[in-house]
Amino acid sequence: MTRVESFRIGAVSCNERIPKRKNRWRATLPVISLLLSGCVTVPRELPPPPDLQAAPPSFSPLVRSLGTDPRFTGLEARERIRRLRLAATDGTIDILALSGGGASGAFSAGALTGLGERGERPRYEVVTGVSAGALAAPFAFLGSHWDRHMNDAFTGEHIRHLLRPRGLGALFEPSLSSGRSLRDLVDRFITVELVEEIAREASTGRMLLVATTDLDRQETVLWDMGLIASRKGEPARRLFRDVLIASASVPGLLPPVLIDVEADGRDYQEMHVDGGASTPFFIAPEIIHLAGEELGGLCGANVFILVNGQIEVPARATAVAIIPIINRSFSSLMMHMTRIAIANTNAFARRHLMNFRLAAIPADAAEPDWLDFEPSHMRELHDLGRNRALAGNLWSMTNISPTSAEGAISCSGQAEGPE
Repeated sequence: MTRVESFRIGAVSCNERIPKRKNRWRATLPVISLLLSGCVTVPRELPPPPDLQAAPPSFSPLVRSLGTDPRFTGLEARERIRRLRLAATDGTIDILALSGGGASGAFSAGALTGLGERGERPRYEVVTGVSAGALAAPFAFLGSHWDRHMNDAFTGEHIRHLLRPRGLGALFEPSLSSGRSLRDLVDRFITVELVEEIAREASTGRMLLVATTDLDRQETVLWDMGLIASRKGEPARRLFRDVLIASASVPGLLPPVLIDVEADGRDYQEMHVDGGASTPFFIAPEIIHLAGEELGGLCGANVFILVNGQIEVPARATAVAIIPIINRSFSSLMMHMTRIAIANTNAFARRHLMNFRLAAIPADAAEPDWLDFEPSHMRELHDLGRNRALAGNLWSMTNISPTSAEGAISCSGQAEGPE
């Protein structure tokens, strides 16, 4: 569920590999979407808060921030980096970013599994996730001993009915699917045990961040899942679960998540949807990239990007029909926006003398269908990622930064790791 996928509702693939019954279901999406635009609006119980200093009840406002929040530059950013270096038991900060991609999220689950089996999966000090990547992020953060749960979440039989359509009842609802299957899936795997283990790991300085899109503000919101987990108990588990559901909820296809917040003694609600509606993936808040802040302590860190999709494809004939043309156009937009994010992240890594590695579904692989949640399709994508990792050819782009480079910041005087 990458950045542009929230705009692809109703796009029908002309790929002949997709069974006709699936094409028929997708062909109704643009018609229903147009009808939905003229239907009665479902009233909201509460308005959005006037600013982001509001917070979910019993939680600190620090559990989330806008991607452009200036608090992430300057002293706070340096303090976070200092804690990350202390948490890096091997002396190197490892950062993993998981993109969206719908059903293609199984690719990164397989890739992580294969890296673990090959003995090349580090203990990531930072894990970030968007949309489908957000669902894999907690397991990636906790390590290989949670792989069984991660793989079950992405390839088990329960995934089959994730997008069960409402039928004509969708005309009076905010989405074509009820979202119940997604909620049940996340609720099943986000246990109190998982949340408590994340809280323990976060207390060492490690960070788990998930992005949603606040539709009221039209901004990316970054949630500190470790800080949420530190609240402990059922309130922490529920908010943790709801943020993951929101991050994976493609607008129009799955219902938005209304999150209750409070500020100055007043109650509000925020509407959150797919993080991919505003960012394909991230390794740091947007403000850090925009500000060009020189952040010592990042030199030598490793950045790993797992893109759950293709970033280049071979030429294929596009049918001269409205739905294939729209589908192909938005698919192109999605791919190019992901490329821009890759280029910006690589430039940020080079500036701070970080090592950059990228993996994506290869161009010569069959074009994945991000709406196909059949377990057999999910297992194929999972096995593709796992096999490439086991074969040692997962990373399609690798930039190992030298100790210094023209235009890069100086690494002299950076904070060191633990003695």
